[in-house]
Amino acid sequence: MQARKTSVVTVGVLVAVAAWLLVGTSDTAAGQLPLEPRRERGNGVTGAYEGWYKNPDGTFTLLMGSYNRNSGQTLEIPVGPNNRIDPGGPDQGQPTLFAPRRAWGVFTIVVPKDFGTKKLTWTLAANGETTAIPLTLNPAWEISPFKEAMGNTPPTIKFSPAGPALTGPPRGIAASYTSAAGQPVDFEFWVADVGYTASVGAGPGGGGFGRGGAGPSVSLHKFRGPGDVKFTRERPDVSKQDGKVVAQATFSTAGEYIVRAQVNDSSGDGGGGFQCCWTNAHVKVTIK
Repeated sequence: MQARKTSVVTVGVLVAVAAWLLVGTSDTAAGQLPLEPRRERGNGVTGAYEGWYKNPDGTFTLLMGSYNRNSGQTLEIPVGPNNRIDPGGPDQGQPTLFAPRRAWGVFTIVVPKDFGTKKLTWTLAANGETTAIPLTLNPAWEISPFKEAMGNTPPTIKFSPAGPALTGPPRGIAASYTSAAGQPVDFEFWVADVGYTASVGAGPGGGGFGRGGAGPSVSLHKFRGPGDVKFTRERPDVSKQDGKVVAQATFSTAGEYIVRAQVNDSSGDGGGGFQCCWTNAHVKVTIK
């Protein structure tokens, strides 16, 4: 995890900076957003465009995260006038819950082969601040999320021992569950990490606990849905024997929810801005 390709670093910096600088606000000049002091409450939230990559069928995938500039205020912004992606929106699969600080690579949008110089715009409004970021195929924003130049790849997640191993940015719904309001929902999945944290002495699932046993870590997040979601543990343990994770969540209100399961390698949340180092999967939960 020490070696980094220079061009990848450059793109990572551009994405991080542009997430703030390419913002229009109702009360503040665009370039001032990074200078605002972090407060516990009262700040806004901005989308973070992390780049694009080409798919085997010729389409393109746009990768987005977010940045809630509060240290203690979670913001719930339903899809609509205050949380929209246009044209074609307002709903293009974006989150409606924004926990404090930075969230990396939380959703994607696939655009057609002929997208060319077209542009999408993600607009968010909260606490009296409105931000809008452009989503384009600017060549400077091209990324390679599935393999780093030095060979590192994102960790994997499977929702059954023999199921497909998912890696990198979220693509569709990885698993589905059904329950009732107030009744715990049990999640089971298996994670592993290869590349620079290659499995050393792991069990049959290849838990990926190499290099001093750091191994992959997991965090769970509400992505969207009509009510509250309470996890028994937002960062459940990962078995060092087979990479298995057992987690539980309770949903307050009937409706459809999406839970985001994030797997990080030993570099931690967001991988320091490198797409090589984390995997996100969306889990659908229907509460009757």
